[in-house]
Parts: sequence; structure tokens; C-alpha cells
Amino acid sequence: MADVTLNAQKREGTGKGVARQLRLAGRVPAVLYGREFDAVHLSVDAHEAKSLFQSISTENTILALDVEGDKEPYRTLVREIQTHPWKGSLVHIDFLRIQKGVMVDVEVPIHLIGTPTGVKNGGGIVEQVIHEIAVRCIPSKIPKSVDVDISHLDVNESLHVSDVEFGEGVEVMIDEANTICAVAIPRAVAAADEVEEGEEGEKLDEDGVPLEGDAGGDEA
Repeated sequence: MADVTLNAQKREGTGKGVARQLRLAGRVPAVLYGREFDAVHLSVDAHEAKSLFQSISTENTILALDVEGDKEPYRTLVREIQTHPWKGSLVHIDFLRIQKGVMVDVEVPIHLIGTPTGVKNGGGIVEQVIHEIAVRCIPSKIPKSVDVDISHLDVNESLHVSDVEFGEGVEVMIDEANTICAVAIPRAVAAADEVEEGEEGEKLDEDGVPLEGDAGGDEA
């Protein structure tokens, strides 16, 4: 997976006052940290960072952080993005410096491929339970995504974590018995089936009203 680049500048000072001044200037406070690496306080351009984050999967994309004045960019992962609760603007960003051959934990998106048999032939719907999955691997093994073929699934069948191949050197960090997705009967259809028969076996319509000719009792 090719790295993407974000420019950064070192900043002097920390605290709310410094952070407020940076944001007023259109910049976002950030910190770069890592194993055997002293934390470095940085700032990035707010517009550049937001545009970049909207175009990538921040959970598993290796980002080259090009710090002004340093010889070469740092290979990083975005570890936390704080945003304003109602404005949606970036407030603070944490970057983790990664090292060649050192394991990292990342979230990888799961993409479902194909139309299940149970949808095409059985009127079912796909219910996806897990959209991202936590894995551990070295940086060079980080998957961009996990594509899963679900075309074979019939109604009332499901796909579990244990059914998926994640590639050599990728360790799954959740219980492999967890369900990724299932093909279910639509709730409205299931509810209609339940009321089709009344308490005494009378035929009911979809609203639970006795069908003509099956109403009990005499008319007044």
C-alpha cells in the first residue's frame, strides 16, 4: 500500500492557549509519538488534513508525515482524531510512528462482494454486523481491506470471522466465532407469516384481520 503524505510543522509550547491560537490560524495541534521515540508536538493545516482524512481509511493507511526541517518524512498511522462536538472541525490529532518489522494493531474495513443466493432466490436481506475488524501485523502486511464473497449464502445462513482468510502474517484480534453478516428474512415478511394463522386457525390478512368467509360469530 503506497504511503500518502501530510505536511506538518513543529510547534513551541502546549496547553489550551497555544492550541486555541493554532486553530484560529487554521492549524490543528498534533502529537507524534512511538516506541523508543520522544513525543514531538506538531501542527498541521486544518484544510489539508481534513481533505486527506476524507479520502483515505485513517484506521489502516500508512501516512508519511513530512515535518518541516526534518531530513525525511516519518511513516505513521493516525491513532486518534478529535473533532468539535457540533462544528465537526478538527481539534487534535495523534500520530503513531511505525517501525519496519514491528507489529501494529489496526482496524481493517470489510467489504462484502456478490449477491447472496438467499437474496436473489429467497427474498432475504443482508445484515452486516461487523464493518471493520481489528488485526495485528507488521506495517508491510497491513491489508487495505478484506473482500469477502457472500454469493453462496442462503436465507438463515451467516458468515463468521473464522470463514475469512486474512492473509499470511495477519493475526485477527477478535473472537473468530463472531458473525460478520447473515442473510435474514425481512422482518415484515416474518411478522406476516406469524399472523397468517389466528388463535383458532382462522386465516388473517397482513393486518391481522380475518379474511372474508373466516370471520367467527354471527353478525348482529
